[in-house]
Amino acid sequence: MYSGYELLWIFFVYALLGWCTEVSYAALVTGKFVNRGFLNGPVCPIYGFGAAIIFLCLEPLKQNLLLLFLGSVLLTSLLELAAGFVLEKLFHQRWWDYSDEPFNLGGYICLRFSIAWGLIGLFVVDLLHPTVMLLVRLLPHTLGVVLLACFGAVIAVDLAATGSAIARLNRQLKQIDALAGRIRELSDELGENLADKVLEAAEKGTAWKEELDEQTKQLRVDAAERKEERSQERLRRRRQRQQELAELGEKLEHALDGHAFGQRRLMRAFPKMRSIQHHQALQRLRRRMERKEQS
Repeated sequence: MYSGYELLWIFFVYALLGWCTEVSYAALVTGKFVNRGFLNGPVCPIYGFGAAIIFLCLEPLKQNLLLLFLGSVLLTSLLELAAGFVLEKLFHQRWWDYSDEPFNLGGYICLRFSIAWGLIGLFVVDLLHPTVMLLVRLLPHTLGVVLLACFGAVIAVDLAATGSAIARLNRQLKQIDALAGRIRELSDELGENLADKVLEAAEKGTAWKEELDEQTKQLRVDAAERKEERSQERLRRRRQRQQELAELGEKLEHALDGHAFGQRRLMRAFPKMRSIQHHQALQRLRRRMERKEQS
């Protein structure tokens, strides 16, 4: 049985090792460094929690490799499922998504990675953990307590900063969606008559282009000749909508460029992150960020 002091060290050590694992995997896949942690610092808390749960529940099974493997698959999968669900409900984001993987459950977990966690559990319990605990127990207790307090304070600050970045991201996505919606409304109003004519002409067959050109010329002549108050009012409203559309386009561009470091880091760390409420806005923001990085 582990003491609270030892469990805290298990959490921090394996949170760090988990971060190293995620960064190494991302480097192999993308060919570049990506900070894959939920937090800004070099820790992945889910690995720390997972390690503590495995050692508390499964270490008595270390002599039976099959049971240890199956137990690791089950516990880590349940933890990943619970973490994905809770994070989604708290922050309105789907942070990872295994929907494209075979044998997945709601996109939160999948068979391939569950098997990988089981194999990692075997390696950690049987080979790595004895060395980790030896080093922890060699550390002077007072120094260990001070270090744990420092680590805990840093993670608390990091968690607050990450929460603030997520809140800013959600506000930004809401603004982008609102601007895009208004732009669509204005575009529909401006293009309604022309769209009707294009569709009507297209239904008449191969001569639709010539007929449309003729209609367009006639519309120009009519617009130049008409001086009625109603026509002038429609023209004025149309120009107002065009001006508003241009202003909204500038605001949308500004909103897309307004992401700070924390928001950019989260989108890089979780390339499959999906916003539950503002999916299209997040895709626009991601494409904008990728284009700026490539230019």
